[in-house]
This record gives sequence, structure tokens and C-alpha cells, in this order.
Amino acid sequence: MKFLKQKPKLCRNKVSEMAEKLRFRDPDLAKRVAEKIHDVAPKEGTVKICHVCGTHEWTITHFGIRSLLPTNVEVIAGPGCPVCIVPASEIDEAVKLALKGVVVTCFGDVLRVPGSKMSLLDAKAEGADVRIVYSVSDAVRMAEKEVNRQFAFFAIGFETTAPSTAVEILNKPPENLSFLVSHRVIPPAMKILVEMENLNLNGFIAPGHVSTIIGLKPYELFPKTYGMSTIVAGFEPLDILFSVYMILKQLKDGESRLENEYTRAVRREGNTRAQQLMQKVFDLVDGNWRGLGLIPSSKFTLNKGYSEYDAHLKHGVKVEQGVDIPHGCRCHLVIIGKIKPTECPLFMKTCTPQKPVGACMVSVEGTCRIWAKNIRF
Repeated sequence: MKFLKQKPKLCRNKVSEMAEKLRFRDPDLAKRVAEKIHDVAPKEGTVKICHVCGTHEWTITHFGIRSLLPTNVEVIAGPGCPVCIVPASEIDEAVKLALKGVVVTCFGDVLRVPGSKMSLLDAKAEGADVRIVYSVSDAVRMAEKEVNRQFAFFAIGFETTAPSTAVEILNKPPENLSFLVSHRVIPPAMKILVEMENLNLNGFIAPGHVSTIIGLKPYELFPKTYGMSTIVAGFEPLDILFSVYMILKQLKDGESRLENEYTRAVRREGNTRAQQLMQKVFDLVDGNWRGLGLIPSSKFTLNKGYSEYDAHLKHGVKVEQGVDIPHGCRCHLVIIGKIKPTECPLFMKTCTPQKPVGACMVSVEGTCRIWAKNIRF
């Protein structure tokens, strides 16, 4: 009876969620916002806006948002795919662990990311035990069931997924489970993009998911220090269009501000509890990003209090350098938005979703994969 009483409430929540989604996909409203964008856009010169979220790129490409914009307003994709930016050296470390007999658990889109010589899928083909999980808690349960085997969780993702890793570590996972931590944080990468020569950005669309955790404060330096209009945005077509309009309006008014378009999900202070969890478990260190090189204070690593769970220390695996970009691949330029996927000579020729050469073609959040799946050639 209790279940029956709850079911209508669950249905109402689902209907409400769907109604909200459809409201932000209203084609008539989208056309009206697009008209406003054309009205406020400069008549001369080029405006370049960078987003740093794979889901934003999917929305922009899937719904044809770029076709609604003035020809001199360009929205480029930055390093918003957490799988794409993991350097080959860290994939190599996971491969080494797997070939040593450790059960490596990871998310499905990590499996085919290329390392220097092989991916985790290649290691699996050679007999290594590599298992796909849907959450870090799945890895915990596996380790609890198979106490005679060593497990490692390959922890990849931005600030959105780092708290869940922190929670499991704080809950004292089984002794036969360690963590290969590859979490990154977004704002330092945005800073590198602003300072990059010849990229010439005029504004940022900041990622909604990450912002639900970190809030607005980490983005304040972009308008204050760099004069860069920055809008935190949601993931529906109208979210993107609103954000583009807000940036163009700021440019027209000669202002640079941090604004929150995604007010229905993002609070100014973010999720303070999640922030505390990350601060308790992780230290922030310099980290390599595929396509961007070494970025100061951009990678999480386990602090000394939790070093017993560090797979590097426990199993003695550490790869200092790897081969990030295969011959002929242009992923490093796609990741920073300097070229479009179609400008890579391998795109949809030797590099396809079925047989990816570069990291950008692997994940559903990778720019090349999104273009391959959503654009006709």
C-alpha cells in the first residue's frame, strides 16, 4: 500500500520534469531569442564565445544552435569532456595496473580512451580484468565480494563526480580497493584558455553541472581580472541561447559580469557539503591535461591522511610521460576550440566512433564524437 501511495507522486515529479524540459525547448521562444541575439550582436568584427562542457556541445550541435546565430558570433567547444582531457600517462598507469593482475574498474567511456600504446579495452583483450561500473559504489561492492583480489577504481571526472569518490573514501572502503585519482577542476583550465595566444575569447559559458558543486565564486576572476563575460548555463537549447544573448548584451553595454542563467539548479555558494568532502580528502596539485599540458592547481590527488588508498603507492605504478596525440590526430586543437572536428585530417576517415584514434572521438561528451553522431557529412 505504501508503494501505491508513493507512485502518483513519482509520476507527478516525472511529468513536472518533462514539462520543464519542454519549456526550455520551445521553438517559438527560441526563434524570438535568436532574433534578440541578432539585434544585439555587433555588426562588425567577430565575437568568440567558449563553453567548457560536453553536454553543452551536444545541445548546441544536436539542436543546430549555431545555425540560429549571426555569422560573426562563434561558439567554440573548450576542454569540457572529462574523459578527453585525461593524459595518456594516466591511462598507461591504469593499463599497467590491469596487466599486473589488479581488477581495474572504470566508467564505460573510459574503456577505449587511447594511452601511449594501448587502451584499457586492449588490456582487457590481452586477458586483464577490466570491469565497467556505473558508480564508485559498484567498485566498492565488487571488492567486498571478492576479498582475495585487489581492485582499483579509476576515478575520472571534474568537480561533479569528485565528491562521490570522496564519500566512498571517507566511508573506509575495503582494504583490497585502491583509487587511481584523475579528477580535474575546471576554472584553472578556463584561465589557460583566456591567456592563450590567438584564441581571442570574448566570453565564457560555464558548465552547469560543475557549478552546482562549486557555485559562482571560482569564476569571479574572469570578469574582474580578464574582462571576460561569464555566464553559468543549463543544458537545454534555450539555456544556451539565453547565455549567448546575455554575453552579447554585456559586450554591447561595455560591461563584463558573472551571471547565473541556471538559477533553477545553481546557487551562488554551490554545494558546500560537497566542497567540504573534497577539501577533506583531496589536495589540489599541478596536473597534465591532454591537449593543454601542465595546468597549475588543476588536479585532485589523495592527501596524506588517505594515502593508504592511493593505487600509485599501493601497487607501485607511476608513468611520468605518455604519448597524448597519435600521429596525424588533431585532438589537442579540438580540445581548445582552435579547430573544428571536420578540420582534422583523420575525422570520419581513419578516426570514427567505431574505431577512435583520438580521445575526442571516444566519449559521448567528446566534441568529435558529438559531431560524428549529429552532423551529416
